[in-house]
Amino acid sequence: MISDAIGAGGKRVIDAIVRGLARSRINPNALTFTGLLINIGCGVLYGYGRFFTAGLLMILANFFDMLDGQVARSRGRVTSFGAFFDSVIDRYSDVIVYVGIMVFFARDTAAHSTLLVALTGLALVGSVMISYSRARAESLNIACKVGFLERPERVVLLIIGSLTEFGPAGNPFLHKIPQVLWVLAVLSHWTVVHRVYHTWREMRAPDRAAVEVARIQREQAREEKLVRADYSVQS
Repeated sequence: MISDAIGAGGKRVIDAIVRGLARSRINPNALTFTGLLINIGCGVLYGYGRFFTAGLLMILANFFDMLDGQVARSRGRVTSFGAFFDSVIDRYSDVIVYVGIMVFFARDTAAHSTLLVALTGLALVGSVMISYSRARAESLNIACKVGFLERPERVVLLIIGSLTEFGPAGNPFLHKIPQVLWVLAVLSHWTVVHRVYHTWREMRAPDRAAVEVARIQREQAREEKLVRADYSVQS
């Protein structure tokens, strides 16, 4: 009951914000770009090791990322370019945040860790490949939203990990960014593998049919060539 009331209250607040933005005639793409600028700020904060503040700022950045689509739908301005622009900006936002984390752990400080730099790099590659694998599958007309670690899950994990980066180092419930990076590095690539397997399963029948058609065409071409050769000999 309490969670339902909180959810309903939150929805009313968001709907009111969306209506206000829609009345202001703001371009939804401007909201998308504003989210990118905030994520750049997050990347800078991560680079300086201010994880907790960066986590709070990421909440705001992704609030803008949520609003742009809702404002576009509210104003009837859902366009193919808007979807494309949102996807491109999301990739930039992801990369910038991960690069900021890599910079922090690569700096010559007490927190320097080659392992965590590598894990963050693996998480970055996995993040990009999750999006790329879906885009390539959809170019083949295959819906490919399978897998656990889509962008919302990755963002939530980073925010949760970042918000634990405060207080005494010995607290077992705090300073969980290393664990979050392990999860992101492993599960992002697991998601990519899942999507590759899903696409393979969906394409098995069409691929077999295409191979069979190609085989029949080769045989027909070979038979036509033999017929022409036999006709030339008889002539």
